[in-house]
Amino acid sequence: MADIYAAIKADHDEHRKLMDRIADTTGASDERKEAWDAFYHDVKSHAAAEEETFYSKLISKTWGQDAARHSVHEHQQLDDLMEELNEMDMSSSGWLNKFKTLQHDYDHHMEEEENEVFGRAKEVIPEDEIAGFGDRFEKRKAEERGLIDEKREDSLED
Repeated sequence: MADIYAAIKADHDEHRKLMDRIADTTGASDERKEAWDAFYHDVKSHAAAEEETFYSKLISKTWGQDAARHSVHEHQQLDDLMEELNEMDMSSSGWLNKFKTLQHDYDHHMEEEENEVFGRAKEVIPEDEIAGFGDRFEKRKAEERGLIDEKREDSLED
């Protein structure tokens, strides 16, 4: 049975590696495109699964409502930045500047989650209530991975 906190942290560690890899690339290289594609799809599926499993549980607790809303709001801001990057020319200096903004903001979000939200969640959500949420997170993330392009098309139509 996967632990929700460990599952989210493992994703964060992978996202940090991918962001470092992207930052070390130049232009519209194949390496940048591949790293960006991996990052984009994993973060999108991670965020959706996190909101549907972890944050839905956290929001059911009085303290957790503000923390969950704050984190979901940050997800939306990060999503907006990622979509802007998708529309930009990867070889432009503007792309790298916007990516660095995304990297800074996402680093902040992950640190806040790991250092504040997780600690408080462990205090307010009993272990027996959150057991199995790591497995739910992983399953939902896999499902979301297949919906990313469809959801993107829907949002572009709005």
